[in-house]
Amino acid sequence: MRKSPAKPTKAHGGQGQLRIIGGQWRSRRFAFPDGPSLRPTPDRVRETLFNWLAPHVEGARVLDPFAGSGALYLEALSRGASSALALDLNPDSVAALRGHLQALGCENGQLLQADALAYLQQQPATPFDLVFLDPPFHQDLLAPICALLEDRGWLAERAWVYSESETPPSTLGLPGNWRLHREKQAGQVYYALWQRGE
Repeated sequence: MRKSPAKPTKAHGGQGQLRIIGGQWRSRRFAFPDGPSLRPTPDRVRETLFNWLAPHVEGARVLDPFAGSGALYLEALSRGASSALALDLNPDSVAALRGHLQALGCENGQLLQADALAYLQQQPATPFDLVFLDPPFHQDLLAPICALLEDRGWLAERAWVYSESETPPSTLGLPGNWRLHREKQAGQVYYALWQRGE
């Protein structure tokens, strides 16, 4: 569930529940640690997103710079992504995700405890086909992250990029060569799928 930004809370050892909704691990459930800005993508939004992405997930190289609960990252791996790299600053989130991968016997998921803005300053060995951008809200992270993805060579030529934001996609100031493919709103969250162009 989305936490209200008006009432920030400290991590207190509580847990949320995550359900994988499709692919080889469909219906598997996992716990994830509570955090002050953790806002897992709801099941119905994930279902819509992966319907949009259905022809593009299998065999894709996936990047999730703000992994959080790991909902999108695990869903992509369940649906046949060839590999996936997740970043998160919270050591509890990274440890929980590592445990989930181990429980699933998944060997093609990589996890790093890292700050996305710092990590994406480097250039990758190989670009990514699919990127999930679900950063904490009200921190103005989307535009600088997207600029790094574009400028540092993180994106394959026709890569797909998913974004969640507190404002409409048209206000985000994302790279001009990204084409808005689909967009929807769920409550106070705007979510959109973009495709990189030339």
